[in-house]
Amino acid sequence: MKRSALAGLFVAAALLAPSVFAADDLCAVNLQKIKDAQVSTEAQSADLQDNIKDAVEQAEKAQAKGTEEGKKDCISLTTQALQDIQNNTKGDQ
Repeated sequence: MKRSALAGLFVAAALLAPSVFAADDLCAVNLQKIKDAQVSTEAQSADLQDNIKDAVEQAEKAQAKGTEEGKKDCISLTTQALQDIQNNTKGDQ
């Protein structure tokens, strides 16, 4: 009984650990996705390109703070920028 409980704890820890680390990297992942999307979709409007550029600059500044609030701001900004890119792509189809 003790072995199965201990094994269960190890399994639970192994499953939960990656999600904790993933939250720290979400800002960087989103920034990379935005940069990839900018390269692959040149047909974006000038306004959208300017908005995305501003969002990336603000997100990078927030990320550079290195605080929890900075991470949250970065994730929020990059998520919104990705949503704007996705909405623009859907509109083109």
